[in-house]
Amino acid sequence: MPPPVFRFAPSPNGHLHLGHAYSALLNFDRAQETGGRLLLRIEDIDVARCRPEYETAIYEDLAWLGIAWETPVRRQSEHLADYRAALERLSALGLVYPAFESRAEIAKLVAAREGDGPWPRDPDGAPLYPGDANSLPAGERARLIASGAPYALRLDMAAACRQVSGLTWNEQGEGPDGERGLVAARPEAWGDVILARKETPTSYHLSVVVDDALQQVTEIVRGQDLFHATSVHRLLQALLGLTEPIYRHHGLIRGTDGGKLSKSNRSTGLRELRAAGISPAGIRTTVGLG
Repeated sequence: MPPPVFRFAPSPNGHLHLGHAYSALLNFDRAQETGGRLLLRIEDIDVARCRPEYETAIYEDLAWLGIAWETPVRRQSEHLADYRAALERLSALGLVYPAFESRAEIAKLVAAREGDGPWPRDPDGAPLYPGDANSLPAGERARLIASGAPYALRLDMAAACRQVSGLTWNEQGEGPDGERGLVAARPEAWGDVILARKETPTSYHLSVVVDDALQQVTEIVRGQDLFHATSVHRLLQALLGLTEPIYRHHGLIRGTDGGKLSKSNRSTGLRELRAAGISPAGIRTTVGLG
């Protein structure tokens, strides 16, 4: 059998912190233990926030930690055609529609809906899409697009779930509530997720499943903050006929306040810790891998 394939996929929108180090080291260690391969992927589709200097810093920080990865590195911005092709496949299945509401308009719609009670939220706490763009006549959609109006391309979740049901995944790590083994996917909890926007042909959910399949990733080691998103990823994999990897979600390194680490918090940044004299071995000890 071919060796297992792992990946670490940071976004160059800030400097890496202890949480990134933990996940990168877990992937590296797992690849070493199993005789597998470790890939590095740069998720740089957010052109407004991603910067070349942060990408350079990622390479420097990972090398300082003693992590080695295969080259060439896949940069998402260089593979937009792959995501566009996947989106076209979903569109051909009748599962994609343009929604034209701005974020402010969506917030107003949610507030109006909540006059009758709490509006449902996704597992990350964001309100589900409250609009009715899916019912717009084709002519009106075409008119709005031709007018240059901004839009988001959303997945018709109800229709998608009618095409694929009974999805599960193999969880070899642990979810936030101790979930292990065969986990039932619940993509409907996310509502009509965004797959792309007018200015870019992809979103995180779409690009991550396409990349993992194209790179033949067999085991995904990532934080528990993405555990519930796996439901959406399993749905997209099934709709697109992509391979199903094994998932191994891990606990998060948290700040002194118990919250998730942020790239803006320099006290946990790898560059700041290195400048303060902490060694790679010290980083391992700090994140519980020493």
